[in-house]
Amino acid sequence: MSVITLTTDFGTHDWFVGTLKGVIAGIAPKAKVIDLTHDLPPGDIRCGAFALSASCRFFPEGTVHLAVVDPGVGSRRKAIAVQTASGVFVGPDNGVLSWALAKEKIVAIHVLENEDYFLHPVSQTFHGRDVFAPAAAHLSRGIPIKKFGPALKDFVRLDWPEPRRKRYGVEGEVVYIDHFGNAITNIVGELTQGVATASCEVFAKHRRICPLKTIYQSVPERTPVALAGSSGFLEIAVNGGSAEKLLGMRMGTRVVLRTS
Repeated sequence: MSVITLTTDFGTHDWFVGTLKGVIAGIAPKAKVIDLTHDLPPGDIRCGAFALSASCRFFPEGTVHLAVVDPGVGSRRKAIAVQTASGVFVGPDNGVLSWALAKEKIVAIHVLENEDYFLHPVSQTFHGRDVFAPAAAHLSRGIPIKKFGPALKDFVRLDWPEPRRKRYGVEGEVVYIDHFGNAITNIVGELTQGVATASCEVFAKHRRICPLKTIYQSVPERTPVALAGSSGFLEIAVNGGSAEKLLGMRMGTRVVLRTS
C-alpha cells in the first residue's frame, strides 16, 4: 500500500483539504493518505519547509510527500516532483520542499508539465487540486517521474539560518512555533547533551534566562524552560503555558545557548 502525506496551509474550515483527498481517492484509491498539518500560517513557506523536514523521515520508503504552501499559485513559479532515495516530494518550486530535501539523496527532479496527469480545466488559484494532488496520486501508483515533464538540474532552496558559535556558547533564532506555543530554534539539540550548567537567554520583550532541562515539568508551572525537543532542536517552552504568549516569542527571535 502506498503512502501519501499532505502538508498545507489550507486549514480545515473550508473544503480544500477534503477536495485534495477526493482527487487522490479517484486516482489512487488504495493509497493511505496521512495529514501532516493543514494549519500552517497562510503563505508561510518557511513554516511549511520546517514541518515537512521535521516529519518526513518517519515515513516508510516510497512515501510521496505532497506539500502545498503556494502564495505564488498561478504565477511563473514551477511545479515540481523530486525523486529521492527514500521517496518522492511534490509541490511548488518555491523552497517549501528544500529543507526536507537537504537531508535526502536526490535521484531526479522533474517539472510537472504533462497535462495528461492534471485535472481539467486547471484552476489558476487551486493547483493543489488540479496539478499537485493528481501528480502525487499518479506517482504513488508507480508512474515514472520522467513522464510528468522535463528534467531540472536543481530546485529553489530556502536559506537555513545557521546558528553561530560564540565564545560564550551558541547563538540562534526561532524558526518555528508549534500549536502549544513552544518556540523551536535552529540550535541542534545534541549541543545540550552533557552540559549540566547551561542556560538559555531569550531576547524577546525583556531578556529572560531559561534553565536548560530535559522535560517541561522540570520547572514550576508557568515558568520558562529550554530543552531539546522531539524535532531534534532546542526549544523554549513554558510548563503548562505558551512561550509565544508569555515571552512574546516570534519567528526570528534571538536565542543564546550559554555553555559557560
